[in-house]
Amino acid sequence: MEQIIRDITPHIHFRLVDTNDTEFILSLRTDPQKSRFISHVRNDLDAQIRWINDYKEREQQGTEYYFIIEDTHAVKIGTIRLYDFRGDSFCWGSWILKDDAPAYAAIESVLFVYEIGLYRLGFMQSHTDVRKDNHTVVTFLKNFGAVITHEDELNYYFRMTRDIYETTKARYRRFLKSPMVPAGTPA
Repeated sequence: MEQIIRDITPHIHFRLVDTNDTEFILSLRTDPQKSRFISHVRNDLDAQIRWINDYKEREQQGTEYYFIIEDTHAVKIGTIRLYDFRGDSFCWGSWILKDDAPAYAAIESVLFVYEIGLYRLGFMQSHTDVRKDNHTVVTFLKNFGAVITHEDELNYYFRMTRDIYETTKARYRRFLKSPMVPAGTPA
């Protein structure tokens, strides 16, 4: 995976996380409003650095990719991660945007995840779990075309297949700089 990805969406760029991002990530993950629907993290800079160093090993093995979302001026506006690669499916999460992130950042970052996961990495679908109380993201994913496959007491479990995404992508094409196509498909 390349270090910086600028060729997918017009307004935001993505670059792989490194230890220089520790304070930014920690500020998002320890914000009481932003962190209420994600796994708890201690406000411990050294622990976060260790986690990122461990993550960088998974990145080198091609089993996980954690990105900083930036605007076109390289200002950090959020994070997003692809992980839990299982057969033909990947999971995505750690999706946090700053309060002052532009409205299009949500759409472009989710399009980015699917473009990378389904085309660059070659998966056929994604699986994502979302806390039931996270109404904003649940509604967003449903509107985006993701389907709830099951639920438990805490979460809804969503799936997005490549076929469903192709329909969704057509609706959001204006938010893509350079849409990808499946291997073997004429552009």
